[in-house]
Amino acid sequence: MSVWRAWLIVAAVYGVSIAVSLCLLAPPQAVAQTADTIVVEGNRRVEADTVRSYFKPGPGGRLDQPAIDDALKALIETGLFQDVKIDRVGGRVVVSVIENAVIGRVAFEGNKKIKDEQLSAEVQSKPRGTFSRAMVQSDTLRIAEIYRRSGRYDVRVTPEIIEQPNNRVDLIFTVEEGAKTSVKSIEFIGNSAFSASRLRDVIKTHESNLLSFLGNNDIYDPDRVEADRDLIRRFYLKHGFADAQVVAALTEYDPDKKGFLVTFKIEEGQQYRVGSVDFRSSIPSFDAASMRSYSRVSVGSLYNVESVEKSIEEMQIEASRRGYAFAVVRPGGDRNFEAHTVSVVFNIDEGPRTYIERINIRGNTRTRDYVIRREFDISEGDAYNRALVDRAERRLKNLDFFKSVKITTEPGSSSDRVVLIVDLEEKSTGDFSISGGYSTTDGALAEVSISERNLLGRGLYGKASVSYGQYSRGISLSFVEPYLLDYRMALGMDVSWRQQLANSYTSYGVTTLGFSPRIGLALREDLSLQLRYSLYQQSITLASAYNNCNNNASNTSLAYNPTPAYIKSILGGVDPTNSTDSSVYGYGCYGDGESSLPVRKELANGATWTSALGYTLSYNTLDNTKNPTDGLLIDFRQDFAGVGGDVTYLKSAVDAKYYQSLVSEIVGVIHLQGGILNKIGDQDLRMLDHFQMGPNLVRGFASNGIGPRDITYASFGATGDALGGTKYWGASVELQMPFWFLPKEVGLKGAVYADAGSLWDYKGPTSWSATGEVNTAACPTCGLQYDDGNVVRSSVGVGLIWASPFGPLRFDYAVPITKGKYDTVQEFRFGGGTSF
Repeated sequence: MSVWRAWLIVAAVYGVSIAVSLCLLAPPQAVAQTADTIVVEGNRRVEADTVRSYFKPGPGGRLDQPAIDDALKALIETGLFQDVKIDRVGGRVVVSVIENAVIGRVAFEGNKKIKDEQLSAEVQSKPRGTFSRAMVQSDTLRIAEIYRRSGRYDVRVTPEIIEQPNNRVDLIFTVEEGAKTSVKSIEFIGNSAFSASRLRDVIKTHESNLLSFLGNNDIYDPDRVEADRDLIRRFYLKHGFADAQVVAALTEYDPDKKGFLVTFKIEEGQQYRVGSVDFRSSIPSFDAASMRSYSRVSVGSLYNVESVEKSIEEMQIEASRRGYAFAVVRPGGDRNFEAHTVSVVFNIDEGPRTYIERINIRGNTRTRDYVIRREFDISEGDAYNRALVDRAERRLKNLDFFKSVKITTEPGSSSDRVVLIVDLEEKSTGDFSISGGYSTTDGALAEVSISERNLLGRGLYGKASVSYGQYSRGISLSFVEPYLLDYRMALGMDVSWRQQLANSYTSYGVTTLGFSPRIGLALREDLSLQLRYSLYQQSITLASAYNNCNNNASNTSLAYNPTPAYIKSILGGVDPTNSTDSSVYGYGCYGDGESSLPVRKELANGATWTSALGYTLSYNTLDNTKNPTDGLLIDFRQDFAGVGGDVTYLKSAVDAKYYQSLVSEIVGVIHLQGGILNKIGDQDLRMLDHFQMGPNLVRGFASNGIGPRDITYASFGATGDALGGTKYWGASVELQMPFWFLPKEVGLKGAVYADAGSLWDYKGPTSWSATGEVNTAACPTCGLQYDDGNVVRSSVGVGLIWASPFGPLRFDYAVPITKGKYDTVQEFRFGGGTSF
C-alpha cells in the first residue's frame, strides 16, 4: 500500500507542475473593452460622445479589431477630421483626432460673366461649414464645368486657402474666365435624303457667325449636342425613315479655328409608307375596330412615328374612359423592304394592375404644387397610365415655367404601387421688353411692355404695355387665368385704349377704348375654341381742313373752301364772292381732300358703343408656330354685335393656311381667306364696321387701297376715303426658299408669290341731311357717290424674309396685274420690330 501511495503522490505533484507550466506559457486573456474605455483626444468642436458613437461594440460589449477598423473608416468619411488615429493603451482605446478647420467665408474673384450668387449656389463649401480639401477640389471642378457649359473652355479656377486664428480659414476661388469657345462647323455624314442646310434647321446648336453675339446657340454645349442627336433622329422618323439612326456625334476642338467642329454621323435607311393599319385586342370584351377613328395613321401616307405615338395616346386614353383603366396599346409593324412599306398594327392588351401611390414634386421653389398637379389627368389612387403621364410631362414643358421637366417612377409600398417623381428646374418667367419697328403703313412705332407668365407662382399671366408711334399709340392691360374654377378653361381679360391717327391712307383718326373678357378651351390638342365678349367705344377725330366745306348757300358764316379763285376756274369765270347764284355753292370741297360723307356723319354722331358676342374655332397642325414647314392652320370666327350698344351686325370670317415641304427645302404656302358682314334689323351699318383691305388681302396695294371708294368729286381729280366692303375673298400661293449660298444661321429666306382677291358691296350711309352739310338745291349730286365694282385684284411679287436678331422682318415688292379704277397701289412694303 505504501508503494501505491507513493506513486499517487508523485503523479499528483507531476500533474500540478504540468498545469502550472501550461498556465505560464498561455497568452494573457484579452480585457473586455467597452464604450466607457474609449478616450478621445484632440477634439475641439466635436463632442467626445459624438466620436464614441461611431464605435459599435460586438457581443459582450467588446470592441474587437473589425469594429475599431469600421469606426476609423466612418470617422474619416464624416469629413470633420483632417486626421484620425486609434491606439490601444492598456485596457483603453485612445482616439486622437485633428479637426478640419471651419470656413469663415467663401469668395470669388475674377468672375465677370457669372455672378457670385450663382457660383455660391453650386459649390458645396459654405461659410461656417467644415473645410475639406477634397470638397474644395470638387468645387473647383464644378466651377470650371459651369463655365464650360456657358462655352468658356479656357477657364482656369485656382482655390486659395487663407488661414485665420481659432482654426478658421477663408476660401477664395480665383477665376480666369477666358474667351467663349464656339462651334465653328457643323457637318453631317451619311445624309442623302435631306441636305445639311435642312438638318441644321432641326438642331439647336448653330454655327458661329457675325451676329452670334446676340445669342448663345453657337456656344458648344455637350448636352445640347447630345439632344441634337435625338432631334435629328426624330426628324427622320417623322419623315418615313423608320430605320434611321444617328450613330455618333463627333466633336473636336480645332486650335487653329479656336472652336469646335461637330460632325453627326447618320444612317438613314429606307423611306417607308404605311401599307396597312390594323387593330387587335386580347381583351375579350374590347372592340379593337372601334379605335380606328382615333388613329392618325392613314394608308399610303409616309410612316410618321409622331402620328403613331399620338394615336397610341388617344387610344389609350379612350380605353381608360371606357372603363379599361389598365389597357395598354402597343404598336407593331412589319417592314416590306421591297415595297418600302410598313404594316402598322395597334395591339390592345390588358396591362399590369398598377396604381399610383403618390405624386412627389421636387424642385419647384416658386411654382405652387397645385399649378403642377392640375396638369395631370390622374391623381393618387388612380390606375397608372403611361400615356396620361407622358401627356402631363408634355403639358408641363409647354407651360414654359421650367428649364427641365422629367417624370420618373419608383417602386411603391407594394408590388402593385408606383410613386411618380416629378423633377423640375425653375426658370425666369418675367419679361421686360422695349420694342421698336417701322412699317410703310404705321410708320415708326415703339412699345414698352412688362409681362409675367407665372404671376405669384400661381400660373397666372399678366401683361401691361404702352406704345407710341408716328400714326398710332395705345395702352393695354391683359390678364389670363388658365384654369377657371379648376377646369381646363382659360379666362382672359383685356382692357385697351388705342388711337389711330390720320395718315396718307385715311383722312380721319379713330380712338377706341375697349374691354374684352374671353374664355378659351382646348377641345383636342389640335382644336381649340375661344368665346369672347367685346365692349368698346369708337369716335372719329378729323382735322378742320377735312371738315370745312360750305355746301349751304344760306350759311354765310363758313368761308369758301377751297379758294374762290379755284371755284371760279371750275365755274367758267363766275366769281363766287360777288355772285348771288346759289348754284356756285357746294363745288370744290373735295379739291383739297375733304373727308367723305360717312366720315363726317360719324363725326357728327359722336362716340359709338359696340357690344358684341363672338367666338373663334381654330384647327392647328403646324409643325412649328414660328417657322412652319408643314401643317394646316384654320381660323373661323364670328361676332354678333347688338347685345346692347349702338351697333348691330353679324360678321363672319375664315382664314386658312396650308404649309407643305417640297424639294430642296422649298416650302409651299397656300393661303385662303374670306368674310361677310350681314346687316341685322333695320339699323344701317357704319363705315367703320366694314372690312378694310389692302396688302393683307392682295400685296402690291396700299393700306385701305382696295374696294369701294368715294368718287363724289372724281371729276375734279380728287377721290375720297376708302369705304370698305361687306364681302371679301382672297387667295395666295407662295414659295419660300433659303438662300443656299448663305449660312443658315443668318436667317434669310426668299419668297415668290401670286395673290388674288376682291372686296365689294358697300352698305354704309350714302346721304345725310344735316344742317350745313348738303344743299341739294345748290348741289343736286352732293350725296355720296362711290365705285363698288366687284373687280378681281391680282399681283405677283417677291419677298425677303429675315428672322433677324432684331425681330422678324419682311420686305415685299409686288406688281399689281389687275386692279380697280380707283384702287391705290403701293408696290413696296416693309414691316418689322424687335424686343431687347
